[in-house]
Amino acid sequence: MKPGTRLKSAACDTEVMVIRCGDGTIECGGAPMGEDKPADAAPLAADHSNGTLMGKRYVDADGNYELLCVKPGKGSLSVDGVALVTKDAKPLPASD
Repeated sequence: MKPGTRLKSAACDTEVMVIRCGDGTIECGGAPMGEDKPADAAPLAADHSNGTLMGKRYVDADGNYELLCVKPGKGSLSVDGVALVTKDAKPLPASD
C-alpha cells in the first residue's frame, strides 16, 4: 500500500486516505479496510465502535501509520487490533 491510497471500511461509512503506512492490516470497526466497499457489510465490533472524525489524522504509537479521515463513521481505526489515536495539532510559536 502506498501513500495516497483511499481505503473504505467494511463495517461502517468511514473512509481514510493513507498518509504513511507499514506492513500491518489497517482495520475499522474490527474489520480489514479495502479500496472497494464490500457488498455485504461486516459486523461492527463493540470494542472498535468509538467512531472517526472527518479531517482528523490518526496515528499509531510508533509513528509507522498515519491516516487522514475523509468520511466519518461509527467504527474506530486500528492496525492489527491495536487502536489508533488522533494526532495532536502542533502548537504555533508564540509571537512576542
